[in-house]
Amino acid sequence: MTSAIPAVPPGSESIPDKPALEGLESKWSADWERSGVYRFDRAAALAAGRDAVFSIDTPPPTASGSLHIGHVFSYTHMDTAARFQRMRGKHLFYPMGWDDNGLPTERRVQNYFGVRCDPSLPYDPGFTPPNEGNGSTKPGDQVPISRRNFVELCERLSAEDEQQFEDLWRALGLSVDWSLTYRTIGADAQRAAQRAFLRNLARGEAYQADAPTLWDVTFRSAVAQAELEDRDQPGAYHRVAFHAPDGSPVFIETTRPELLPACVALVAHPDDERYQALFGTTVTTPLFGVEIPVLAHHLAQPDKGSGIAMICTWGDLTDVIWWRELDLPARAVIGADGRFVPEAPAADLFSDAGRAAYDELAGKTVFSAKQRIVELLGESGELEGAPKPIQHPVKFYEKGDRPLEIVSTRQWYLANGARDEALRDRLLEAGRAIGFHPEHMRVRYENWVGGLTGDWLVSRQRFFGVPIPVWYPLDAEGVPQRDDPIVPGEHLLPVDPSSDPAPGFDEAQRGQPNGFVGELDILDTWATSSLTPQIAGGWETDPELFATVFPFSLRSQGQDIIRTWLFSTVLRAELEHHQVPWAEAGISGFIVDPDRKKMSKSKGNVVTPAAMLDEHGSDAVRYWAASSRLGTDSAFDPQNPKLMKIGRRLAIKILNAAKFVYSFEAASGEVTAPLDVDQLAELAVVVDEATRAMEAYDHARALEVAEQFFWTFCDDYLELVKERAYAGDPSAVTALRTALEVLLRLLAPVVTFATEEVWSWTHEGSIHTAAWPTVENSGLGGGAPRGLLPAVSAALIGIRRAKTDAKASQKTEVRRASIAGPAILAEAADDLRAVGRIAELSVTEGDEIAVTAIELDETPAAS
Repeated sequence: MTSAIPAVPPGSESIPDKPALEGLESKWSADWERSGVYRFDRAAALAAGRDAVFSIDTPPPTASGSLHIGHVFSYTHMDTAARFQRMRGKHLFYPMGWDDNGLPTERRVQNYFGVRCDPSLPYDPGFTPPNEGNGSTKPGDQVPISRRNFVELCERLSAEDEQQFEDLWRALGLSVDWSLTYRTIGADAQRAAQRAFLRNLARGEAYQADAPTLWDVTFRSAVAQAELEDRDQPGAYHRVAFHAPDGSPVFIETTRPELLPACVALVAHPDDERYQALFGTTVTTPLFGVEIPVLAHHLAQPDKGSGIAMICTWGDLTDVIWWRELDLPARAVIGADGRFVPEAPAADLFSDAGRAAYDELAGKTVFSAKQRIVELLGESGELEGAPKPIQHPVKFYEKGDRPLEIVSTRQWYLANGARDEALRDRLLEAGRAIGFHPEHMRVRYENWVGGLTGDWLVSRQRFFGVPIPVWYPLDAEGVPQRDDPIVPGEHLLPVDPSSDPAPGFDEAQRGQPNGFVGELDILDTWATSSLTPQIAGGWETDPELFATVFPFSLRSQGQDIIRTWLFSTVLRAELEHHQVPWAEAGISGFIVDPDRKKMSKSKGNVVTPAAMLDEHGSDAVRYWAASSRLGTDSAFDPQNPKLMKIGRRLAIKILNAAKFVYSFEAASGEVTAPLDVDQLAELAVVVDEATRAMEAYDHARALEVAEQFFWTFCDDYLELVKERAYAGDPSAVTALRTALEVLLRLLAPVVTFATEEVWSWTHEGSIHTAAWPTVENSGLGGGAPRGLLPAVSAALIGIRRAKTDAKASQKTEVRRASIAGPAILAEAADDLRAVGRIAELSVTEGDEIAVTAIELDETPAAS
C-alpha cells in the first residue's frame, strides 16, 4: 500500500512551536475572504451544469437586535452540510440574507430612538432622533415623525445590526459567499416581491376582502394565522342570564362579558337535549335587551360551561366560524385602537337602559369595559354568583404584548389552499416531493396545510416593508374604487404608491376627485421572505443563474417556522413555478434551557453567542451545535457548557497531535506493518460510515464516528507506533500521516479553524476545498479490517491498568508480561513491547483479551 499524502515540505518552518487556538478565527476569516475560497464560481458552475451545483436557501435572520444561541445552533447544522458538499466537489451557491423589514425592526427603532411613525406628518430632511439607544418604550413619550423619516431610521439601524450579525457569522466560520448577500428590503427583493404579488393578482390568487381580522391593537396591524401563539392568561367565567320568551333565564358562561353589546346569537350542540326546545326561538340579551336567535352548531361543546354559548362579533376564531356559517349580522364594537367604538352598530336595537349602558362603555379599553359591564350585570341581577377565576390560552401576535382582538377590516389575501381543495392537494403533494430531515418533520408541514382555516392575510398596516404595488382610482366624489385597482407594469418595479403617482396620472391628482390614492399598506414580511430562493437566485433578472440554482438543493431552518417560512415558500413556488423550491429540508430542533424550556426573548432565558465564542472558541461552539442531530432539541446550561469544553479539547488535540505526527521525518513509503495496515482499514470503515451519515444529513453521527476514531488514533495507535516512527520506519510514518490527513478532512466541516490551521502546515490551499476522503483518494487500501487495531488497543489498556493497579508509573519497565487474546495479537507484539516498556512479552490464545501475568522492574524508570 502506498500513501497518496505528500511528505512534510522541507524545513517545516510553518509549524509553530506551540500551536494554539487563540487567534485562529481572525486569521482564517481574513484569509478566506482574501482568497475567496467560498466564492461561487459562476463560470465554472455554468460550465459544469446543474447537477454539479449545490444551492442553499439560507434563512435570513431578522435584523432587529441580536442573534441568540439558537441561531448558532441551526446555522452550524446548515454549514456542516455546505462544507461537506463543497469537499465533494460541488459548486456551492450559498448566499446570506437579512430579513430587515417588518414589525420587529419597527419596534426596535421605536424603542431605540424614542420615536413613532405618524404618516400625516411631513418629511423633515434635518431630523435628528431624540435618543440613541435609550429611547422611551412608552408610545406617549415617543416623538412622532413622518413615515419617510421613520423608514430612514429603520434603514440605518438595520444596516448597523446586519454588520454585527455578519461579524458574528464570520467568527463562527460560516462558509457563505458574502458577495451574494441580499436584504429583504433591498430593491431587488422589493422588485421580486411586487412582481410575484402582481402575478398572483392577475391569476386571481391575490384578492381584497372585508372580513374579521386578527388585530394587534398595539401595532394597529392585521396578523396572519401563522404568526399566532397561545399564552396562558388569567381570566374568569361569568355566569350571565339571557331571557327566554317566557321570562325564564338561559344561563351562559363567558370569559368576555364586555362583548354582550356585540352578541348576535346563542348556540348549542344540535344533540344537546337541554336546549332542543330553544332551537328556532329567540332570547333577549341582558342589559341591552336585544332579541337574538338560538341556533344549533356542531362546534358547540356540551361539556363546556353551561353547554350553550353566546356568539359575538367577534370574541375568538370560533365566533368567526359561527358568524360565517350561520350567516349572522356583524355588530363589532371594538375598534382598531382596542377601545369600544363611540356608536354601537346595533344601538337602534338596544333598550333605553341598553343605550345608557353602552354610553358608559364607549371609548373604554377592553379591560375597563369588562370591569364596568360586570358591575352593571351585578346591579341588574343578571350575573349569577361570583366570577370563577381560570387560566386559559389566549391568542397573541408572536411579537406582541397584548391579546389580539378581531376587528372588521379590508385586507389583502393570498390563496393558500384553505378554501381551494385542489391547491391544498397540490401543496400536500409538494411536501411529499421534498426530503425532510428528520422524516417526521414532514407531518408538521402536512398538519399545518390540513389545518388551515383561511387564506393568507398578507397586508400589514405598518411602514417599513415592501409596499403593495397598487393604486385606486377616485370617482367624481373622491371615493376610492377599491375593486378596480391600478397596477404598474413590471418594468416600473419597485414602486411605492404612497409617494409614486399612479401610471397615467401625475402627483397633483393624488387625493383629488377623478384622481387616485395610493395603497398605504405594506406586505407581510413573510410575503417577501417566502421568495428567498427567487430573490437570491435572480428570478427574472438573471435567468441563466436561476436555471442553474433553482430548485435549490437544501432549505435549512428551525422547526418553529415550518408553518411560516417553509410552508409559504412552498406555496409561492407552487403558485409561480408549479414545482418545489428545494429538494431537501433540514430541520433543526430547539435550544432549551436546563429546565427543558425553549429559549426565547419573551421568556428571558436567551443566551447570546458572542461571549461563548470569545470564551470557548468557535470550533468548540460548532462542536456543541453539531453534536445534536437534526430535529433534536438540545439543552444548554451556560454555567456548565460541557460539550463546548469537550469540543475545545478536541480542537487543541488536533493541533498537538498533528504537530507530533509531522515531527517524524521519514519519507512516505509503503505501509507494510500489520498494525499500520489494519489501522488504515479500520479508518476506511469510518470514512464510509461518516460519508453515509453526511449524505443523510446526519452530521452528528458523522462527527461521532470520526471523533471516536480520532481519540483511538491519538491515545492508542500513535502511542503504539511512535517508537517505530522515531526510528524512521516508513510504514509507521506513512500510516500516521495518512490517517491524520483523512481525519482532518472528516472533522473539517465541524472543527473548521483548527483543521485549516493544521492543513496549512503541509499543503497549499484550503482544507475546505480539499477532496472529501474516500478509500481511493486517501491511500487507505481496499482490504477489510482484521480486528488487529482494536485488539492491540484493548491489550494496551490492560497493560496500563495493570501498572495503575500496582501503583506504578506508566513509564515503569516491565520484565515479563503475558497477554491472552486472539492469535492476531502476536503480529503487533513488537509495538506492544515498545509502548509498554516490556522486556519479555508472550502472547497466548484466549477468548478474551487480558493481561494474565506481569512482573514490573523494581528500578524506577528514567524520566
